[in-house]
Amino acid sequence: TGIDHDLVESSDEVVMEMNNGCICCTVRADLIGILSRALADGRPFDAVIVETTGLADPGPVVQTFFVDTTLSEKLRLDAVVTVVDAHHIESQLERAEEAGEQVAMADIVILNKTDLVTGAALDRVEQRVRSLNPLAAIHRTRRCEVALDAVLERRAFDLDRVLATETDFLTSDHAHEHDRSIG
Repeated sequence: TGIDHDLVESSDEVVMEMNNGCICCTVRADLIGILSRALADGRPFDAVIVETTGLADPGPVVQTFFVDTTLSEKLRLDAVVTVVDAHHIESQLERAEEAGEQVAMADIVILNKTDLVTGAALDRVEQRVRSLNPLAAIHRTRRCEVALDAVLERRAFDLDRVLATETDFLTSDHAHEHDRSIG
């Protein structure tokens, strides 16, 4: 259940929400439609931030920016940012494949709730994150307090890097594959 629109007290930002389910199939068309309308509207904007649910596979969202010609010409995917709950990530990795996919796809990892684990546990968690994604920038935080310039305008996403390990990343077969193994 989306609550973000209720949390914004006043803002010039436009919050568009989709609650249709899996973004990799029919919802991708909705995302393309929303982004295309925003671009056609002619109003300038600084950035588009797509926030998925906590257990979404980020691959289909990333693919959206490359499979649609209009979007790929007008938008640049800056970075995939993933928030990792340092206190619960180990159990999440055991229960949900998507948790590992989010870490593996991330350009930037916000390692959050660092105050809820011991120093040794935090080092172990960071090592686990590094084992899934040795290239991501990692920011240790409490309450997700991180400087905006650490996560925005990073130019961190590299499609060639993704294609080097997942050669079928942009193909339609891969776009509908839900059961990939990682790391």
